[in-house]
Amino acid sequence: MAITGGPRGRLLLPLFLAAACLVCTPARAFYLPGVAPRDFQKDDDLQVKVNKLSSIKTQLPYDYYFLDYCKPEAIKNSAENLGEVLRGDRIENSVYNFKMRRDESCKVVCRTKLSAEAAKNFREKIDDEYRVNMILDNLPVVVPRQAREGSPTPNFDHGYRVGYKLKDDKYYINNHLSFKVLYHEDLNSPEARIVGFHVIPSSIKHEYGAWDDKNPTVQTCNANTKITPGSHTPQEVAPDAYVVFSYDVTFEASEIIWASRWDVYLLSSDSQIHWFSIINSLMIVLFLSGMIAMIMMRTLYKDIANYNQLDNQEEAQEETGWKLVHGDAFRPPVHSGLLCVYVGTGVQFFGMTVVTMMFALLGFLSPANRGGLMTAMVLLWVFMGVLAGYTSSRLYKMFKGTEWKKITLKTAFMFPGIIFGVFFVLNALIWGEKSSGAVPFGTMFALVLLWFGISVPLVFVGSFLGFKQPAIEDPVKTNKIPRQIPEQAWYLQPAFSILAGGILPFGAVFIELFFILTSIWLNQFYYIFGFLFIVFVILLVTCAEITIVLCYFQLCSEDYHWWWRAYLTAGSSALYLFAYAIFYFFNKLEITKLVSGILYFGYMLIISYAFFVLTGTIGFYACFWFVRKIYASVKID
Repeated sequence: MAITGGPRGRLLLPLFLAAACLVCTPARAFYLPGVAPRDFQKDDDLQVKVNKLSSIKTQLPYDYYFLDYCKPEAIKNSAENLGEVLRGDRIENSVYNFKMRRDESCKVVCRTKLSAEAAKNFREKIDDEYRVNMILDNLPVVVPRQAREGSPTPNFDHGYRVGYKLKDDKYYINNHLSFKVLYHEDLNSPEARIVGFHVIPSSIKHEYGAWDDKNPTVQTCNANTKITPGSHTPQEVAPDAYVVFSYDVTFEASEIIWASRWDVYLLSSDSQIHWFSIINSLMIVLFLSGMIAMIMMRTLYKDIANYNQLDNQEEAQEETGWKLVHGDAFRPPVHSGLLCVYVGTGVQFFGMTVVTMMFALLGFLSPANRGGLMTAMVLLWVFMGVLAGYTSSRLYKMFKGTEWKKITLKTAFMFPGIIFGVFFVLNALIWGEKSSGAVPFGTMFALVLLWFGISVPLVFVGSFLGFKQPAIEDPVKTNKIPRQIPEQAWYLQPAFSILAGGILPFGAVFIELFFILTSIWLNQFYYIFGFLFIVFVILLVTCAEITIVLCYFQLCSEDYHWWWRAYLTAGSSALYLFAYAIFYFFNKLEITKLVSGILYFGYMLIISYAFFVLTGTIGFYACFWFVRKIYASVKID
């Protein structure tokens, strides 16, 4: 998802330098490994854990044992955090167990007879290009692939394919796994650390005589042979077929140190494109922002000087331009309570985003800490409820409202209620597909408990504190009778100016948006938070400046209904974000199932709605500061 927001525009340079320092050496942000290193001596037990079956064609994860794979005597689930459950991650033990630095060849783990249902499930998952994800010492398994021509960086695919389908319309299962474990030796001790986990899958129709479950042996391979893909007759997926699962493992010393073992997962193959695109976007947007700021400052200084000069002249009988509507500029807007709710929610989202970005930049949200990012966002959203209540009630009091409890309830329930409603429907669809991505009832109850038990009380605490504060005073008095607004030019009509205002903020993020969507929907790791932080700051500046410019033109045309216009001008960038999501769906994804398409657009709708609330709040506060500043700078009789 696109993470947006940031500090004030005047801090752009030092923040840019700080972010640049974080990303200048590698093409990613600094990261912490997430777990303490484990040292293994020779012949220590190594347990391979299985994660989930994932597919970029369906976006529906399944439990590893949904397919008829070999099962251990007792399946044990590893401890999961909230983020792992929300992402559909299930980490369980498996039958693949190694001895540290002891190679094994053609070890048979089990034989299973495929029922008609099991064969059907395997075929469906092969058709949908599902991949099996495994974990060893907290490292995901990867399949090496041929590097791009001229690229020194090795390429890897996350997880291995369940199987494949040939032109004869027959399905074949990858039932033999050739593992390679990379380890880094400690020169001063016999211990070593695991720094890589690779696999090459193969399909083999094993041949054997009388089967013995206690001591299974096959003639297809032995301890002195090593399996290579295509060297044997493949194992077809068919009802009543017997499938023998086997593996071999080799250990290889590596110069990769433990602290750098995640580099192969985090290095983007498009890092150069990413660098040049981001820098190009940064330079263009900063240039435009500087030009806009310079023009605005020159024009405003001239306006203020002229207005103050006219006030000293007796012949100045009539005001012109934006000063003409000074008696109406701070008149409370229609649906002022709803505006307060959305601004408060935006501040809550802004606080969550800033703190999450800080943790990410400091390396605490490493991919090794599975589910850490999602867990941090949910918990921070809950605790930032105090900011939402405080902001909405203070703004509501400025509008001379009295029903602050009603506004507080709307702030606590409107945005999260809409998000939860959409999420609940999408979760029901996932549950109907029997996917492990469905959030269990217990986790759903925990989310509701966090919402009602922590977030709502904090919103009320913040609202109570905010309403106790003295009301924000307007720099000028408001007339009792509203002034009539003259007919506006076509380019100053609300619909046109609002839609035009969202183009520049979206233009600041759409390049980074491509990489974020790729990480979400194409099963790639995203950890380039240094780049994201730069875009984060650019977005804040562009939202603020484009809203101020259009607000200035609006006031000069004697239209004083700027409150909602300011919010919607920056917030309209969410429409372009959703439009880009539609473009991405049809041009980059291969989703064909109806349920998967509904899930994609449902989640992108949630992301776009959150983006609207965030950018709208940034634009509103920029315009709010600007209007108060200009009317406080001129002499009003």
